[in-house]
Amino acid sequence: MNEQANTPALAVNDKVPQVVFKTRVRDESVGGDNPFVWKDVTTEEIFDGRRVAIFSLPGAFTPTCSSTHLPGFESKYDELRAKGVDEVYCISVNDAFSMFQWAKQLQVQKVQMLPDGNGEFSRKMGMLVKKENLGFGERSWRYSMLVDNGVITLLNAEAGRVDNCETDPFECSDVNTLLSQIDQLAASAA
Repeated sequence: MNEQANTPALAVNDKVPQVVFKTRVRDESVGGDNPFVWKDVTTEEIFDGRRVAIFSLPGAFTPTCSSTHLPGFESKYDELRAKGVDEVYCISVNDAFSMFQWAKQLQVQKVQMLPDGNGEFSRKMGMLVKKENLGFGERSWRYSMLVDNGVITLLNAEAGRVDNCETDPFECSDVNTLLSQIDQLAASAA
């Protein structure tokens, strides 16, 4: 029995984990062909005082993540913003360089890429799983969520979270499900 896949996942009304993301940002003062510098970004900087849509997936350049999950959120970014979402982030247990190149290849210009290179955020979310059967090591389970001021208000984790899952479920963490739920939240608050 593996302890990771059996770690309870965070749930609605829980606060998101406190971590530091290791990112790369453009800095023209650096000059040259690679004008980027390392920048630590804290959970507080991302979530405090903001309404944020997050989706997490197994990996950059992988089939479902590249063909559907990330492109779906990119194409519906403006709809999410119109529904009161301040920012949309894609999290993956990949390094900043892979996330940058993946976004560049898919021509992502709106969704913010957030590398969870050490899997710390995914682990603390209870979403880190082993994917050794695919040679991936540890990766995030697929999910999406809406976070208001650091508190999870909607969470859509794919069913069957288990280490070395033989399939790649993608039934409820898509952008259309999240958009529909945001509408339901607004209707119930009215």
